[in-house]
Amino acid sequence: MATLTRRSGVARALLLAALLAPWTALAGCATAPERPLRPAPILHLVYFHLADPADADALRADCEELLTRIPGVVAYAAGRHLDTGRDTVDGDYDLALLVGFPDVEAYQVYLGHDLHLELLARWKDELTSYTIHDVLDQPAAR
Repeated sequence: MATLTRRSGVARALLLAALLAPWTALAGCATAPERPLRPAPILHLVYFHLADPADADALRADCEELLTRIPGVVAYAAGRHLDTGRDTVDGDYDLALLVGFPDVEAYQVYLGHDLHLELLARWKDELTSYTIHDVLDQPAAR
């Protein structure tokens, strides 16, 4: 009987450890990095203007479904303008997109990739215009 109780205790301890392990690991993530994380060396920012601004959520869903599956995409974000009440912030777009790449070669693959071209074909008639900014992240020399 003592063996059964001891085994049950061990089993309970292992189960408890397995359940707590993810939370323990996440607690270590709560510490802020010394410096903010840089999303990617190459950032591709697109500001879309839609014929019907109500289509922004559908465009965002298509961007996420298609673009995040392209090899070499290491950062991704998409969303609408955040109105903070600041008149110096340009909110003249319906959806903004950020896609990050580790290098120019990955960006070139993205530009010609079938999933990127599919997104463009799917939405070309729904866009009134778009603006693209490509940024090379250049950390300051120390």
